[in-house]
Amino acid sequence: MLNELESLSGNIGRLIQISERHNQARAALQEQIEQLRADYANVQAELAQVREERDALQSERDSLSAKIDDAQVRLNAILEKLPRAKSALHDEPDNQLDLLEANSQGAHEHAHEAELHGEHHQGEKA
Repeated sequence: MLNELESLSGNIGRLIQISERHNQARAALQEQIEQLRADYANVQAELAQVREERDALQSERDSLSAKIDDAQVRLNAILEKLPRAKSALHDEPDNQLDLLEANSQGAHEHAHEAELHGEHHQGEKA
């Protein structure tokens, strides 16, 4: 009978150790679950913030796109009002550089005429 009691006592001791290990493992798992829940809540909050930022950027993009479209329409309206260079006058130069050269020559001729005219007036004064 003493052997049975010792055997029973040893089995109870082993059961207590097994129970304590299970309790420790359960406590560790509960801590992990709490940490995962906290991480999940943080990720959810970050996700909500990123979605808000995305929505704000999409709204800004749409607004800028609308402004670009409006500017394009206005630009096209302005371009339609401008006279066409070749159809308006056939004698006009075809590009901006030709216009600059023509203006430069006109300015030289004008300055030369002014010099001659100035000499003519000085001769009259003398």
